[in-house]
Amino acid sequence: MRVLMFGAGAIGCFLGHRLAESGHRVTLIGRPVLVAAVREHGLSLSGKNPASAVVRPQAATTIAATPPEERNWELVLLTVKVYDTKEASRMLAPYLPGGTPVLLVQNGVGGEELAAQCLPDTPLISGVLTMSVSMEEPGQLRQETSSGSLNLAPVGKQPWPAVAEALLSCTGLRVALYDDYRSMKWSKLLLNLLANAVPAILDISPGEAYRAPAVFELERRAFLEALAVMSALGLEVVGFPNYPVKLLAWAMQHMPAPLLRPLMTRVVASGRGDKKPSLQLDLTRGRHQSEVRYLNGAVAVEGARLNVQTPVNKALVETLLGLVEGRLSWEEYRRRPEKLLASIGR
Repeated sequence: MRVLMFGAGAIGCFLGHRLAESGHRVTLIGRPVLVAAVREHGLSLSGKNPASAVVRPQAATTIAATPPEERNWELVLLTVKVYDTKEASRMLAPYLPGGTPVLLVQNGVGGEELAAQCLPDTPLISGVLTMSVSMEEPGQLRQETSSGSLNLAPVGKQPWPAVAEALLSCTGLRVALYDDYRSMKWSKLLLNLLANAVPAILDISPGEAYRAPAVFELERRAFLEALAVMSALGLEVVGFPNYPVKLLAWAMQHMPAPLLRPLMTRVVASGRGDKKPSLQLDLTRGRHQSEVRYLNGAVAVEGARLNVQTPVNKALVETLLGLVEGRLSWEEYRRRPEKLLASIGR
């Protein structure tokens, strides 16, 4: 089958590698440095568990640069950051054959709604990947965790595109199906909140964050705020293969902190491997946009709309955006939890 991978970052390239290794014709759309590396050296995968070959998918910087005879794609994977979804969807629209499903695999919530605005007649699938992957150099992928799954749910009332499940089952990943994409995405958001914004702001490791009782309490409060918002939205907490999110939610609600902190340290380590939190990586790389708007920011926005108090998530998103946009100095927050605690009113 022919597959287009639009947004060839670590996750897009990882899925592209798995599909190409299974014999599918994959085309990657990515930045010039990545395209050059893939054309010269191919796409490699190392790390936990992979016994993988180097694959050589088609690669281009724009859809217009792909060979016309290769454009009858049977599946499109959209793996850009949520804040790039609308622009990417607009670029895709003229090239999508009728009825071709688009699968969005992203962190955070809101990408599906943005894509639907630009692709109103396209079958959309929401995807969640519970595998930690990094790209050490362009075209050189590293699998940071030994297990994970690809979790899918249809968006809207379009018929379920059977080709997607059949094709993605060939990746070697466990594929799980859900009925409600919003419950699935918000449940993954709960995982993405853990050891992400707080270590990014303080520029510390997740382990350091969880060893400090006051900092861990911030993490817990942010998580419980998100749970309250999910409840107000009428969404169910759902688990993923090897990730019992319902049990995690119960533990965050009921376990005493001295017992919970070491447990959560192990949970975060198993989910991330050696990879730094994504929001911390964005700050380190000097990016001027951040997915925090669609993580902690989504909790704060929906909380305000539903009259659910979310002071911790609101403070985290405001602080992190201030750092990303240069309105706040990272030096003032680095390794200074008291500064962050003061901004939240503790």
